[in-house]
Amino acid sequence: MVLNSNHKKSFFLTKHENLDYKDVDLLNKFITDQGKILSRRSTGLTVKQQKKVTQCIKQARVLALLPFLNKD
Repeated sequence: MVLNSNHKKSFFLTKHENLDYKDVDLLNKFITDQGKILSRRSTGLTVKQQKKVTQCIKQARVLALLPFLNKD
């Protein structure tokens, strides 16, 4: 049985778009509703971009700009 799952979200970051831990709206695109960081496979980012996104999300969590867990 082959499952065709095309749930890939494409987020493209341009070279002029600075990724910063203070940009919470942009970082929320890379977090699930449970608060988990989306994988590179599901976001379509390059390795460098994914590492930068992860670093910014973790920094924003430490500074309480983003929650560690979303409690529903």
